[in-house]
Amino acid sequence: MNIRLSDAAKALGSSLESEKIITRVSIDSRESAEGTLFFAIKGDRFDGHDFIGDVAAKGAAAVVCSKKTECPVPVIYVDDTKSAFLSFASWYRQSFKNLKVAGLTGSVGKTTTKEMIACVLGSQYKTLKTEGNLNNEIGVPKTLFRLDESYDFAVVEMGMDNAGQIEKLSQCALPDCAVITNIGVSHIENLGSREAILNAKLEILKGMKKGSLLFLNGDNDMLCQVHNPDFKIVTFGIENKNCSVTARGITETAESTEFTAVYPGGKIKIRIPTVGIHNVYDALAALAVGLNLGISAENAAQGLSKYVPSGMRQKITKIGRITVIEDCYNASPDSQRAGLNSLCKLAKGRKIAVLGDMLELGSYSETAHRAVGEYAAKCGIDALLTYGEQSKFMAAAAYEAGLKNTFVYTDKKRLTEDLRNHVLPGDTVLFKASRGMRLEEVFLELYKYWEV
Repeated sequence: MNIRLSDAAKALGSSLESEKIITRVSIDSRESAEGTLFFAIKGDRFDGHDFIGDVAAKGAAAVVCSKKTECPVPVIYVDDTKSAFLSFASWYRQSFKNLKVAGLTGSVGKTTTKEMIACVLGSQYKTLKTEGNLNNEIGVPKTLFRLDESYDFAVVEMGMDNAGQIEKLSQCALPDCAVITNIGVSHIENLGSREAILNAKLEILKGMKKGSLLFLNGDNDMLCQVHNPDFKIVTFGIENKNCSVTARGITETAESTEFTAVYPGGKIKIRIPTVGIHNVYDALAALAVGLNLGISAENAAQGLSKYVPSGMRQKITKIGRITVIEDCYNASPDSQRAGLNSLCKLAKGRKIAVLGDMLELGSYSETAHRAVGEYAAKCGIDALLTYGEQSKFMAAAAYEAGLKNTFVYTDKKRLTEDLRNHVLPGDTVLFKASRGMRLEEVFLELYKYWEV
């Protein structure tokens, strides 16, 4: 980054005559250094205005404030520093005239799809991607500020809790194309209905030019009904044969999934080093994006073969003869069913599911947990252990549907002890829950014993 302070001030609606050069943008005083443009953002626990003195002492080029302050370095005043952070990131993004941005959102599968799109685009071009879960009003600008002239593409993930948030992120990143993975029930507590969730996800169009590409999951009951003449819609799917990009001959092994992708004008064999039909959708989305942005099918397939699951997303770990599926990053009814399917496909011995609460479901929570419990009973697992208050409904429904090896826990220590005593060599164990349940604490503790 190499921005004149006078240009930055102008971009923020101010005037400041200075030849100082900004080399980085930060909202964290601990990361500030010489040449930093510091945005004093008020968060839940800290107010950046309280750290302006520290930032100035470290040689910051300037600070952006919404409160009157005494400061030895130049100050740019704005009405709202968080909004200014977004708008400045958008201004910076627009300085890269040849850059193409792919934005994506959806109820589940965002991060995996983002990683796969980055693999596909990165097979031919230098590609920036959202790191971790930096998909909100702070994370998206942080991603954009990592851009420089060497990048050809950027893949930007956009998350939300409420209506209006995706619109802000889209108008910040200004995508040249967008992907919506699916419409489920995540955040239904805040939004009230799946129709409202769909409308919130479609806000991604707000920052896009007319005629831009919009990639939609054609198997999703709501996305398959989306029609918008202002955008070029490209669909991907498995069941809906009318989709632009589809998968045939899907086969799964213990460590990978293979299928033939069929697209306008051709087909190609794809192998992804992860299991589960839900990951096929993510790969199809990435392939569709790549093909429409000039990536050859061969390079796209090669890129997908190099995908590596990130974080605790369906990571398969073998401890001796015990196989563990670590999938504790997030959970929804759809992803819980997908996790159970992967467990049944992967396991050769006993299939044990350890499932925790799915959060942010509001009044739909009991119904959703019961539906997962019924599915667990029908899909062929050998035992279900639930953790959390809401998961009691899951356990009850599973037991009522015929899965007698169902056990309820609200104490992690007891859950850990019982798993330690009853999991045997040859078993496969799935751990899946919403991030807030921190279910990984259970299997990380178990590893200490199983490794011994």
